[in-house]
Amino acid sequence: MHKVYLGLGSNLGNKEANICNAIERIEELIGVVERRSTLFVTKPWGFDSENMFVNAAVCCVTDKSPHDILSITQKIERELGRTSKSIEGHYDDRLIDIDILLYDDIVVDEPELKIPHPLMYERDFVMLPLKEIGGV
Repeated sequence: MHKVYLGLGSNLGNKEANICNAIERIEELIGVVERRSTLFVTKPWGFDSENMFVNAAVCCVTDKSPHDILSITQKIERELGRTSKSIEGHYDDRLIDIDILLYDDIVVDEPELKIPHPLMYERDFVMLPLKEIGGV
């Protein structure tokens, strides 16, 4: 079994419910959520928006591979109403965003998947929830 840390964010609709629904689907499709952070309200990062974000992190125990988890998290995002992924360097409002932050101690550096998440150390909205659940 593997430990995967996921970061979640929402700044549209019922943000808290979006995060909770995503966590429920993560538990159903990826594995047992061992730890989850409190919800953090944060300003948008990398773009201007009137909508504040709600962010969280979870630690999940899984038998899925990193690529399987990427596919599943993208499926969950679509199920919960996300219509497009941000293009690198361009961010926008979103109902839900799920990022793979860490997966055991492995490093993946591929065009579609990078673990650890390359920008997580620059983002308090990722690091605060991650630290709270013991990810770093």
